Amino acid sequence: MILVFLLIITFTGGIIAWAVSLVNKTGCRWISIITLIIDLVLLALFTSGNFAGTNQWLTIIKWSWIPQLGISFELGTDGLSLLLLWLTVFIGIISVAASWNEIENRVGFFHFNLMLIIVGIMGVFTALDLFLFYFFWELMLVPMYFLISIWGHENRVYAGLKFFIFTQAGSLPMLFSILSLYFIHGRNTGQYTFDYFQLLGTNISSAFAIWLMLGFFIAFAVKLPVVPIHTWLPDAHTEAPTAGSVVLAGLLLKTGAYGLMRFTIPLFTEASKAISAIAMILGVIGILYGAILAFAQKDAKRLVAYTSISHLGFVLLGIFAGNILTLQGAVIIILAHGFSTGGLFVLVGALQERINTRDMDQMGGLWATVPRMGGVGMFLAMASLGLPGLGNFIGEFLVLIGTWQVSPVLAIIATLGFIFSTVYSLWLIQKVFHGPKQKDWAITDLSLREMAVMCLIMAGLIWLGLYPQPVLNTVKPSLEVIQHSTISSIEINTKTNVIN
Repeated sequence: MILVFLLIITFTGGIIAWAVSLVNKTGCRWISIITLIIDLVLLALFTSGNFAGTNQWLTIIKWSWIPQLGISFELGTDGLSLLLLWLTVFIGIISVAASWNEIENRVGFFHFNLMLIIVGIMGVFTALDLFLFYFFWELMLVPMYFLISIWGHENRVYAGLKFFIFTQAGSLPMLFSILSLYFIHGRNTGQYTFDYFQLLGTNISSAFAIWLMLGFFIAFAVKLPVVPIHTWLPDAHTEAPTAGSVVLAGLLLKTGAYGLMRFTIPLFTEASKAISAIAMILGVIGILYGAILAFAQKDAKRLVAYTSISHLGFVLLGIFAGNILTLQGAVIIILAHGFSTGGLFVLVGALQERINTRDMDQMGGLWATVPRMGGVGMFLAMASLGLPGLGNFIGEFLVLIGTWQVSPVLAIIATLGFIFSTVYSLWLIQKVFHGPKQKDWAITDLSLREMAVMCLIMAGLIWLGLYPQPVLNTVKPSLEVIQHSTISSIEINTKTNVIN
């Protein structure tokens, strides 16, 4: 029942925050924080009894919803979705704290939309009925559009529409695939259902399975995003408010990676195997393309946006390399990227709030004025470039080792991403905090609230970098199931390659 309570409490908290805002703007912010802390406590209680479990599925709830159509309200969590639920609540708290002073108009409606996005994301990570999954998938879209279009920056309407069109267009092929799978399974078995477990192993002709798989793949690839269907992301990140950028980078992009691991590969194993080489190549292209484009940016927020494309290229590469090491690496990157890139967006948002610009050419020499901000920025830049001892390094290193066993050539090319990430990360720090001062900005350093947020983020990165074992233990049963549906042409001995 905890999964249901998470959804109900978060949605109710959004409604209450909206109502309280009519009386007190600050009160609605506290309502959102308290709501997410309650979620955190519930997750802690649930995890304490299921941490590092040996079974894949820790809990499954199934209630009949529309039995005439085979639709049920079915939620479940395994190690993978449990970790992502933790990430969701953590990023939610960071988003509320980061937007505390930034949002001044329609504050209650803002927090309602933020809570509604979190409800949708939680639903995506736990839904085991494909109709319910698609409902939550679409639920994320509208409030994020509002966050960008109402509380964004100069070109917010354009960016919001572009985000809406890309994600909605990408979702339609998945809807077609879900309905096709529903009818094919019903024709084969006489039982029409959207139940995930019953649809696994549905007998589909190989030619048609490719098309159905592509319907899922396109939807998740747009959300990840995969080059060349990534162009909505830099605009959405650049124009979104800080909380919107943090949620977008830390959570929404991860729903694409989750969908590939949970649905695309298990439902269409052979069809996924047929495109694995292409997907891995697209992952490597994304690693290099995102890094190169990041270095070319003058807008600090746009630079950080392109780094997401580069980092998540490692995730795509890891998923479709298909062995246990790359899958472990992909999960670590998903978590570490949420911390590091989310932190960078908070930092850039704090800068823009103080000096009203994101143009790095107008910055420079800020370290002496805001040393705490400079120190945090340096730490996050080191995490982004893959400094050993921090979470990003662990994830990307595991992906590269596992990819070497599948394709040494792609592993070597992907390694260039470390070099390019070093360039853009140090370029960001140099342009903003060092070099000649372009203007004498009257700027204050990070406040106690902002430092608390940054300390949480840095602690998460250090923990993942120095002691990732609890994460790997939690997700191990889920990844072994995905690996058994392996799309790699090379056999991997799981006993020797799982990190113990």
